[in-house]
Amino acid sequence: MDVQVGDVLRMKKPHPCGSFEFTVLRVGMDFKIRCNGCGREVMIPRLKCEKNIKKVLRAEGEE
Repeated sequence: MDVQVGDVLRMKKPHPCGSFEFTVLRVGMDFKIRCNGCGREVMIPRLKCEKNIKKVLRAEGEE
């Protein structure tokens, strides 16, 4: 799955604050993502994160 820094991820399950969307801050073996609801930053293993992604939202004009 092609995930880049700056993408917004819509997940299958919500964060405890209720938000489904996270912004990608860092990619590699782990993803560092920030909740768009409460601002909490989380490091999560790549496989676990990719399994829970429902949709990747990119900024307009980027491919």
